[in-house]
Amino acid sequence: MAALEDGNGGAESTAGDTTFGPARFDFAEERDVDTFIDTLARFERGELTSDQWRAFRLVNGTYGQRQEGTLSMVRVKLPQGIASAEQVEALADVASRHGRGFVHVTTRQNVQLHFVPLDEVGAILSRLAESGLTTREACGNAIRNVTTSPSAGVAPDEVFDPVPYAEAVTRYFLRHPLAAKLPRKFKIAFNGGGEDHAFAPVNDLGYHARLDAEGKRGFRLTVAGGTAILCRSGHELASFVPANDILAYAEAVLRVFDREGDRVHRQKNRLKFLVRQLGWEVFRSRVEVELAAVRAAGAPTLPFDPEAPPVRSAPRVARAPAPTREALLALLAGDAPRGPGFLPRALPVLGDDRGERFRRTNVRPQRQAGYSLVSIVLPLGDVSAGRLRALAALSSAYADGAVRFTPSQNVALHWVRDEDVAPLYEHLRAISLAEPDVGSVADVGSCPGAESCKLAVTQSRGAAQLLGDAFRADRAFIDRAAGLGIRISGCPNGCGLHHVAPIGFQGGMRKIGGRAAPFYTVYAGAAVEGDATFGRIIGKVPARRVVDVVQALVASYEEKRLPGERADEYLARASTAELRAVVAPIEAIDGDSVTPEDFIDIGDQEAFRGETSEGECAS
Repeated sequence: MAALEDGNGGAESTAGDTTFGPARFDFAEERDVDTFIDTLARFERGELTSDQWRAFRLVNGTYGQRQEGTLSMVRVKLPQGIASAEQVEALADVASRHGRGFVHVTTRQNVQLHFVPLDEVGAILSRLAESGLTTREACGNAIRNVTTSPSAGVAPDEVFDPVPYAEAVTRYFLRHPLAAKLPRKFKIAFNGGGEDHAFAPVNDLGYHARLDAEGKRGFRLTVAGGTAILCRSGHELASFVPANDILAYAEAVLRVFDREGDRVHRQKNRLKFLVRQLGWEVFRSRVEVELAAVRAAGAPTLPFDPEAPPVRSAPRVARAPAPTREALLALLAGDAPRGPGFLPRALPVLGDDRGERFRRTNVRPQRQAGYSLVSIVLPLGDVSAGRLRALAALSSAYADGAVRFTPSQNVALHWVRDEDVAPLYEHLRAISLAEPDVGSVADVGSCPGAESCKLAVTQSRGAAQLLGDAFRADRAFIDRAAGLGIRISGCPNGCGLHHVAPIGFQGGMRKIGGRAAPFYTVYAGAAVEGDATFGRIIGKVPARRVVDVVQALVASYEEKRLPGERADEYLARASTAELRAVVAPIEAIDGDSVTPEDFIDIGDQEAFRGETSEGECAS
């Protein structure tokens, strides 16, 4: 594992410190497992109502699926998306023993298993806890996973590494009295001050790293951001919060939300709705009152010097021996993704035999000279148990012994020595994880969609696969569409982050000749740079025409771009009317032009029905 250093670069003593720091990402408590098993038994004996059981299991990361019966989704909370090699092995174990043989990475840097029999969840929690992983407060009306950019700590443009501060917030509020009984879920993100890959402005609390005039560390704090049915960039609560005050500010906001948030109207009980109801100035004043109360009671402070936090450095111990190609392939030999839905596929690398494109698109220099960040594309955000084990081995041999799961549903490795990039690529290629063009139109992000989610209308994963396959085979098109990212959600809630993507697709339906057909509302032009600019609706198209939409928008960009302008910059600049005109011919469909396939969602075999049921997001 990597060594811990203080903020001045000196080695930090870890004697007696068993709870804090990136070398000890242990968030589990065995009592959580015991309580889950005991509570499930009480529910099965009829001692708890369905509502009581649902509220409990959600707080413990177990979410009901749209399929009838007791099949569940289990969400593993990965603070800041970081998992040690040992924890990645644990994820592989539970995926192979209890899941479909693979895990799904989410836009909040969590990992999910779907189609899990409820009576196996206890065994999953126990195995995860052995490695320090928890599902506590991963779902429900709780403080959700605290996220950061996958490049945090090594990005050349960041002000300072936000991970220690994000971890401190995680540890302070995990199992906090307020953490699991809020009116609605509560999301927190940290941005190191450079390019924002954590989407901090659309979180309930967004911390943006800053230095004051004296060079002291702190954060600009934005509050009540969000997407879904009310897209809002967070209001600025404070232009500069000293680093040691971040816990006090968070607790003050949470107290106001806990006391005054709407617990009745489930669709309008996020923090952003409370701010709209009260008005910004009233809300701000109430937070200030609570902040004074928090301070009077003895405000919580960081467990380290805010100016010299523990940070991850290059590994100080010998790295593990590089696995042989045969050893990696042996790990994959037992891979058997199974069950319903879209399963991970071994994708051949097209047009990059020597890895030149991979090195150009997926490898970035760290601010620490001699080291690189390497991004690994996970199509549909999925990775099999065997490949998880291979990634654990490669992270120990070539990186810092950790794997970072990213908001783009991929994986990043830090501290790869520049001279090791080439052999690492060859190993990734051997296990079919050497796909180039991370973040491009071929690397499409998606929520689980109607495959498992009760709220989803469409098979968003099917649309993502259709787009990815189309553009992966055309590297020239990827180059022409530089800057474009695509995100898809199966419903308006936006778990796929389609509202903040250069091109976003939101699942829905239309009736054609009295029959339901899957459609996608098209969003374009979003950006997150300091504050969020949300995509504008430019059309609604049949599900099977999403590739046509992207191609048409890129063609319009090539015709009308300004010198040096990227495709995403053109979409942000172009008028809504101009972009609507591009999409209009594609969305035109009637009884004469519709095809039989238009009534079948991508990946399904039967006619589309567009059915949803009551979700558990606010249960």
